[in-house]
Amino acid sequence: MDCIEFKIETTTAAVEAISYFIADTLEGGVEICDPKDAINQDKTQTWYDFIDESLLDADMNTVFVKAYFNKGINIEEYKEKISAELEHIKEFLDVGAAQIIVSEIPEEKWANEWKKYYKTFNITDKIVIKPSWLAYDVAGDEIVIEMDPGMAFGSGTHETTSMCVQLLEKYLKKSNRVLDVGTGSGILGIVAAKLGASVLGVDIDPMSVKVAVENVAINGVADNMAVVQGDLLEVVAEKADIVISNIIADVIIVLAAQVRQVLKPGGVWIASGIIDEKKAAVLKAVEKHGWEVVEVTEKNEWVALAMRDVNA
Repeated sequence: MDCIEFKIETTTAAVEAISYFIADTLEGGVEICDPKDAINQDKTQTWYDFIDESLLDADMNTVFVKAYFNKGINIEEYKEKISAELEHIKEFLDVGAAQIIVSEIPEEKWANEWKKYYKTFNITDKIVIKPSWLAYDVAGDEIVIEMDPGMAFGSGTHETTSMCVQLLEKYLKKSNRVLDVGTGSGILGIVAAKLGASVLGVDIDPMSVKVAVENVAINGVADNMAVVQGDLLEVVAEKADIVISNIIADVIIVLAAQVRQVLKPGGVWIASGIIDEKKAAVLKAVEKHGWEVVEVTEKNEWVALAMRDVNA
């Protein structure tokens, strides 16, 4: 169904009050377009992986609240109600320009408008990540991974993911067995499978497992990648040549005492998701548990490690 959009230009201070009025009093849908969200939110979330960086150039002081209603409402009446509420809110908060632009949004545009902010990109020279709705001409020996924005972490451009892929390309040999701990969207396991490995993805979150299984099927690697739900040591029976864990520093510290139980002698443990403030603590923990750090990779505030068991 087509809908009517009221686009209100305002400030961050007034967003909550305006949104509440639209949702509670007018019973409309609300979308908040605040450019500061892009710099304040958790960068490990999936939407951040795919976002077009040009959005970060927006005026940080201007926020748009968009109100959506089914076609057929009295537009002038609703516009007057919103204008009156803005005048009321203005008595307490800075509402900014408070301009209102009304548009009719066709159903097709409504369903697909968000897609324009996502793009195909190279995570390495060889590995390409693309949303499913975009076409791409493969060049040379490129490997294309189809990965849409979703609820599970891991879609490519985030530093932790890209560093893991780079280390995988360096240490992975065809026919290797790979264990992807905290698989999320499955992206790292899918990359490993596309590079010729046999892969098991593990995650404690059932939603992540569901998404990863779907992505494995979409990318045509179901024959050499399986995904299971559960705790690492409870569900993994076969040892791997490479273990990947792109999680968070605190979990990596815990895994330092466990990973050797699922890693073959001489194997490589690739760990990322380490914010630079936690680097020293992670290094101390892995060295305490007998890991030799053979490579450290850093991008912006993130760190990735490649390690071997010195006692193997």
